[in-house]
Amino acid sequence: MFRAKHRKTIAITIMMLPGFLWLFILRYLPMGGIIMAFQDYRPHPPNPTLINNIINSRFVGLDNFEFIFATDRAFNMIRNTIGYNLVFIILTTVLSIALAIALNEITKPFLAKAWQTLMFFPFFISWVVASYFVFAFLAPHFGIFSDIRNWYHETEPWPFILTGANLWKNLGFNCIIYFAAIKGIDQEQYEAAAIDGASKWRQIWSITIPGIKPMIIILFIMAIGRIFNADFGLFWNVPNNMGPLMSVTEVFDTYVFRAMQTMSVGMSTAAGLFQSFVGFILIMAANTIVRKVDKENALI
Repeated sequence: MFRAKHRKTIAITIMMLPGFLWLFILRYLPMGGIIMAFQDYRPHPPNPTLINNIINSRFVGLDNFEFIFATDRAFNMIRNTIGYNLVFIILTTVLSIALAIALNEITKPFLAKAWQTLMFFPFFISWVVASYFVFAFLAPHFGIFSDIRNWYHETEPWPFILTGANLWKNLGFNCIIYFAAIKGIDQEQYEAAAIDGASKWRQIWSITIPGIKPMIIILFIMAIGRIFNADFGLFWNVPNNMGPLMSVTEVFDTYVFRAMQTMSVGMSTAAGLFQSFVGFILIMAANTIVRKVDKENALI
């Protein structure tokens, strides 16, 4: 009995090992580089290795953080990051749930599978490829809509373009998650409600929404934790990194990338650390609020 139990534990441990190694190497091991956020990190020849550079770089305390928020672009960057993410969270949640409910009402399996595939496909397209599609429509002189206005020099339409692009790419993925949650609801509840004379709308509000409520809360808490993280590909590739559009396209992630291009590794590390720290605080705060309102559906 002991041998059999031991053998099962070893098998499960071996299955878990690749995931653990991936998590350790790509998530935990790089945490040692956090020290660069508090340094004026520079290469130190003749042996400019990472460890040697960290050891010999000058400690500057919180100077990198102060510089990030002292620049003229700081307010604009924070406003864009939070503003876009709030819009993305609200629209993606509402529209994903609505589409999942509509998809659940399709009775023909072939049509349901076809719609799932069509909605899910954009998620696998990189922003590099998607940016060429956008460019084909908006490019000066030869774009399909180039006669309407100079798209890459006017900021007004870009919040709507970026929001639309984000929904196009991510809506299907979130919809499938909610659709799977709906499929997990006991169908006898719908049958009982139909016998009692409940309409489709009443069934949705009284059975479907409460049934997927835990999934909504979990995804909401995780999204709140990423509110200071922006999709780099969306904000860098889709607007083609155009200077005139920076007031509406500059977010934390593009700011960090530009800092790295100027070899300010310490400042980019500080920005990344700030994102992670704020994300952790927001996750814990959102989870605390949820736990006080509905303890059973709290993430932690």
